[in-house]
Amino acid sequence: MPFHHLAVVTRDVVGNHLFYSQAMGFELVKVEVRKTPEGGWAKHFFYDTGSGEMMAFWELHDGSLPEKFPTGLSEAAGLPPWVNHIAFQAAGVAELQSHLKRWLECGYDVLEIDHGWCYSIYTTDPNHTLVEWCVTTGVFDEGDRAKAQRALIEEVDFDVGKAKIQHHRSRCEPLHRREELLSAGKAEKERGP
Repeated sequence: MPFHHLAVVTRDVVGNHLFYSQAMGFELVKVEVRKTPEGGWAKHFFYDTGSGEMMAFWELHDGSLPEKFPTGLSEAAGLPPWVNHIAFQAAGVAELQSHLKRWLECGYDVLEIDHGWCYSIYTTDPNHTLVEWCVTTGVFDEGDRAKAQRALIEEVDFDVGKAKIQHHRSRCEPLHRREELLSAGKAEKERGP
């Protein structure tokens, strides 16, 4: 069953927009501006991911919250960055390679991993959350399902297959750090709708 939207917080709405609209290719389709239960207010931005689901971001304006709070999903939980992440489905390996190229052109370093049963690329968004494009390349069988069920209640053997890992370094500054783009986005934000 698909989900409607996943909502997380951002402190850099302009940099976040540059990443999710240009590097990810998502379309900003809706914003809600509402009061918060604590007495402040918030903007809730919704991006169409292209698959019928949305990714949403909160920009909070609430004096009851700390001024500096972690925005990365793992960072907020005190975990390494690779633990909590957001994975989007690619239609195939060719589309995944297209996303890899796009990320590099937008200034984002990319980690590419062939897990054996799926193929993934990863980068970090302006909120310090690991973002993934993934395509399933294998077929799950009864052995996979049985091992997964056993792992719920007992120790199971480590997977012996070695993942193939490649690091790709971008040769340019990430979109959300490019001053000319940030300045244009902030000017547009100040002008309003």
